[in-house]
Amino acid sequence: MMEFIAQNMAPIMFLSLIGFLLVGYPVAFALAANGLLFFFIGVELAPMSGGSINLSWPLLNAMPERMWGVMSNETLLAIPFFTFMGILLERSGMAEDLLDTIGQLFGPVRGGLAYAVIIVGALLAATTGVVAASVIAMGLISLPIMLRYGYDRRIASGVIAASGTLAQIIPPSLVLIVLADQLGRSVGDMYKGALIPGMVLTALYMGYVFVMSVFRPASMPALPLEARTLGNGVTSLAVALAVCMAIGYGTHVWLAPTHGANADILGAAAAVIFIYIVALLDKGLKINAMSRLAQQVIIVLIPPLALIFLVLGTIFLGIATPTEGGAMGAVGALFLAAVKGRLSLTVITQALASTTRLSAFVMFILIGARVFSLTFYGVNGHIWVEHLLTSLPGGETGFLIAVSVLVFFLAFFLDFFELAFIIVPLLAPAAESLGIDLIWFGVILGVNMQTSFMHPPFGFALFFLRSVAPKSPYVDKVTGITMQPVTTAQIYWGAVPFVFIQIVMIAVVISFPQMVMHYKGPVIDTSNVTITLPQMPGLGAGGLGGGLGGGLGGGLGGGLGAPGAAPAPGAAPAPAPAVPGLGLPPGLQAPAPAN
Repeated sequence: MMEFIAQNMAPIMFLSLIGFLLVGYPVAFALAANGLLFFFIGVELAPMSGGSINLSWPLLNAMPERMWGVMSNETLLAIPFFTFMGILLERSGMAEDLLDTIGQLFGPVRGGLAYAVIIVGALLAATTGVVAASVIAMGLISLPIMLRYGYDRRIASGVIAASGTLAQIIPPSLVLIVLADQLGRSVGDMYKGALIPGMVLTALYMGYVFVMSVFRPASMPALPLEARTLGNGVTSLAVALAVCMAIGYGTHVWLAPTHGANADILGAAAAVIFIYIVALLDKGLKINAMSRLAQQVIIVLIPPLALIFLVLGTIFLGIATPTEGGAMGAVGALFLAAVKGRLSLTVITQALASTTRLSAFVMFILIGARVFSLTFYGVNGHIWVEHLLTSLPGGETGFLIAVSVLVFFLAFFLDFFELAFIIVPLLAPAAESLGIDLIWFGVILGVNMQTSFMHPPFGFALFFLRSVAPKSPYVDKVTGITMQPVTTAQIYWGAVPFVFIQIVMIAVVISFPQMVMHYKGPVIDTSNVTITLPQMPGLGAGGLGGGLGGGLGGGLGGGLGAPGAAPAPGAAPAPAPAVPGLGLPPGLQAPAPAN
């Protein structure tokens, strides 16, 4: 019996961890306790394991080094920076301004508020990377407005929760930082690989809203005319956009001879700065050459877009690392909050407290995961998992499907940090042994982990929305009508279609890997490449023969005879000629030949 336990320690340890988690024990402590418990058991059972357990008491001396490796990881510094930036932007009122402005822009269209929520969710994801901040902000701001104008409660709840989870996959996502660290890959490459899937997922959400607006128009009506306080001004906005594009193209042409590949970025920056200054002057001086809608859209949209470029643009261009980009984003968020007049000591204190809590949570889970992995690797658990997964039918595709199903169901019980620190280190070696690109694998896992926020009944995005959605009848401040509450069942049913959309997105990423693999840049065809070595003095024709032939033939040949010729029988070897530079040092003489 004991031999059986010793030889199957890895699966027993894994099942024990699941048991710890199911009884509600805190994840970080469950990992550490499980690791230490099985370390003691493994040391005692090692002689009975037939070599499958490689644990001994001195191995615990490696634990401080593993802890230091966690604490000194510079990549993980990006987590507090991006968390601080996201919470500060949420406190600065940027989400409120964006929702109001884009809602007015799409107001005349059926489902316009839903489109606005999805677009703002994508923008907040690209500036904050924090799901809780996005969902709570949009739940507080947009849900009462959507209910006021007759939106179906399930659709409104589903759109808000789903758009908030875009922060999981659109850079600078915290999930992508953790996945890149666990997979041993560059965070910048992970960001590049996830950008297109994030945009495609946003488009799928908007496509769902469009379909529902066609087949169930009463579930998402357009804004009434009296609610469009900014009026109509789409033509003015289109003209401003055309002028902006013309200036950008002209600047690009002008700078191309001197700045090369950077001319397009400089041209776009010049055009955006120009149109932003024009809009500010037009509004400040009350010239009103633009419509109020065009003014508001330009003034509200450009600062977060500039912040996105400051963070992601510098990372993609190779100017800054993700950690440095996060630091610049935090400074940019402080600046935007100060410009809006919403920067105070209270706001900074709240942002720092929330950032400290999340960072401590991440670090404790990481430390617990290090304790668990030390024991799990000592009982050859990684080999057990690798053999289990690589033996699945279907090769690479079968492995990806099986892993996606596994992560999908584990996401019912574990959040993305726990999945990243417990499951991903076990899956990565098997993926690499099958030849799967780990950036592609990481993006698939990122989209899959996004469902952990949307799973009824355990999805955190659903909990966040439940915390701010009305739980009892209330009187609307604008219309004075008594509104019915949003039930928990409506929130759950509203999330179900978006969970299916995310599953479809996983299949799309698996089927079309080039959506992610573009991060490697264009593929270079090496079939017609010719490599020509330059002629070097002493290695050309006669150089090799003259140099080596003269040196070896004359130097060694003088002592060994002509090449291929043996010395005559009984003949004494001829003395080797002196070689310049290789003579004996002064004061030393060659020994006399023995008689």
